[in-house]
Amino acid sequence: MNNVTKRTDLDRFIEKFEPSKFKMLSRGVEIRGIKDLNRSITYANKLIEQEQLKLAVSHTAEMAMYGSFEVVFN
Repeated sequence: MNNVTKRTDLDRFIEKFEPSKFKMLSRGVEIRGIKDLNRSITYANKLIEQEQLKLAVSHTAEMAMYGSFEVVFN
């Protein structure tokens, strides 16, 4: 998969998910300031599957403390 395809998938995800706060990373995007983290992660996974994007959700306990998770290139 080339970089253009990766960025297109990521752009499509951001457009559909509509995060209020996010930070671009070299490996994807960090979604920040989430109040209901569990619901947001579930929705992100569902959106990735529905749109058949080459992305994956990544999160750790430390990220959960800050109400964030990452969507990274798969």
